[in-house]
Amino acid sequence: MTRVVVVDDQAVVREGLVLLLGLLPGIEVVGSAGDGEAALRLVESERPDVVLMDLRMPHMDGVEATGRIRSAYPDVQVVVLTTYSDDESVFAALRAGARGFLTKDADADDIARAIATVVRGDAQLDPSVQRRLLETMAPARARAVPVARGTDLPDGLTAREGEVLALIADGLSNAEIAGHLHVTEATVKTHINNLFAKARLRDRAQAVMYAYRHGLARPS
Repeated sequence: MTRVVVVDDQAVVREGLVLLLGLLPGIEVVGSAGDGEAALRLVESERPDVVLMDLRMPHMDGVEATGRIRSAYPDVQVVVLTTYSDDESVFAALRAGARGFLTKDADADDIARAIATVVRGDAQLDPSVQRRLLETMAPARARAVPVARGTDLPDGLTAREGEVLALIADGLSNAEIAGHLHVTEATVKTHINNLFAKARLRDRAQAVMYAYRHGLARPS
């Protein structure tokens, strides 16, 4: 069973999510909270696998709560539930360590999929959130240049790791990257693990931002 905590300051939304999640197989709701401070206390006592986190809340907002949870309990994953995909706090939450982003019109299947994805250690972005992320990084994307051998790369990345990073920024899966580079998927995973460690990245969403910020994504 995946243990889940629900955090939202609107009682109707919070109770609805608790009811919805309780109907999903393999998920156990171990508590709910109405603000970030209560969420921290609940995470400390219950040690859930996943927190579904609202962003705009009194006392302590979702961004600060996400950062504190991820710092103190790195095994606890955070999935943000946001009303507006263009909210700047979405990107602040990403930097704080959130692994998934859903808008509040997500259905039960979307939520279940996001929970399963972050438990596996991957990132799950609502399409509208991902689109907004790419739009935000557009100026960097326009300046981006192909990664070439001999290019000075940040954080000690090798040329091959730079190539893999550029393909991640293009939205390719591990299997697609392997096919593009004519290597095995296991080799791709090794490169990803290495570049994530060097650049101190948590997931592919952060890798996309990193690639654009450093001009390593391929031009569109």
